[in-house]
Amino acid sequence: MKVAILGGGQLARMLAMSAHRLGIEPIVVDPKPDAPATRVAHHVLASLDDPAGWQQVAHCDVATAELDHAPPSALDWLSEHMAVRPGPDAFRLAGDRLREKRLFNELGIETAPFWPVDSEEDLVRGLREIGLPAVLKTRQEGYDGKGQRILRKAADARRAWREVGGVPAVLEGFVPFARELSILAVRSARGELRFWSPVENHHEDGILRSSRPVEIDVEDPIQVAGRRAVAALATALDYVGVLTVEFFEVEGRLVANEMACRVHNSGHWTEEGAETSQFENHLRAITGLRLGGTRTLGPTAMLNLIGARPHRDALLSVPGGRLHLYGKSPAPGRKLGHLTLCADDEERLQHAIHLARDAAAMEART
Repeated sequence: MKVAILGGGQLARMLAMSAHRLGIEPIVVDPKPDAPATRVAHHVLASLDDPAGWQQVAHCDVATAELDHAPPSALDWLSEHMAVRPGPDAFRLAGDRLREKRLFNELGIETAPFWPVDSEEDLVRGLREIGLPAVLKTRQEGYDGKGQRILRKAADARRAWREVGGVPAVLEGFVPFARELSILAVRSARGELRFWSPVENHHEDGILRSSRPVEIDVEDPIQVAGRRAVAALATALDYVGVLTVEFFEVEGRLVANEMACRVHNSGHWTEEGAETSQFENHLRAITGLRLGGTRTLGPTAMLNLIGARPHRDALLSVPGGRLHLYGKSPAPGRKLGHLTLCADDEERLQHAIHLARDAAAMEART
């Protein structure tokens, strides 16, 4: 069994590592010769929109992607030669914030109020309709806070439009949320759907800093609403693979922010903290293997390592810590790796989190 993965970043790297354990051969397509996944998978050196690259993976059994903005042309071509999972339509939706939000609303999933923006004049009209504060986001390719600007007064419109590059965008009403939650699920080609524990996320400057699964409560209306929303999306898209939806919790209800048609940063804790990781279950789903269990094994958390080169000894000294480095060069805002933490009880986990944050802060100054 051979799996083609569009994109060679850290998500593809972790997929490839899980693929080897399952006896699956991973082949990644990426234009960078030193992309993280190239160290653990056969590498096709090509742009994702280069037909020559597609032809080099035409012999694979199934294709997937590690990024939401995989070129539709590539997905369409590959779908004529093999199964593409999730399907091309799912990637088209997840890669376009406007289409994504419209689908959410069609399925009865609440979002912040939004307004399509194709010009500075659209932005001014949108501000009159939605009010302030508001957030301007590019329709495509924005991630980790990129392609986003907060507007707090009407005079910010021209600057914000210029700073996002004057490209098609979406204006969203600002959401005063209590917390951010991710709902992660995996769906098989037979329609079997399994959920991991809901995940509470903490961001700084638009970048995910830490994630913690919370205990599953089948009667909690917040969790029930989240699972129903993800199930509705998965069914509507005839989805196969791991699907993640990020929500804001606002006054006892969920407001959908965005979906990811791929494995997701907020699910990295599953590598050590769940019965089956998101990476393995994604591969199981897209290749037709039986899904693995999604039970949380105990108190666990995930911390991203961002910007500065991590000092391995400091992080490896944290009790219950497992270090995952991606082989990337340090740069401001760049995710260089993550640390998963597992403990026997909540008190020990909190102690480990405190030690890990101290180690990360110490490294950032060296």
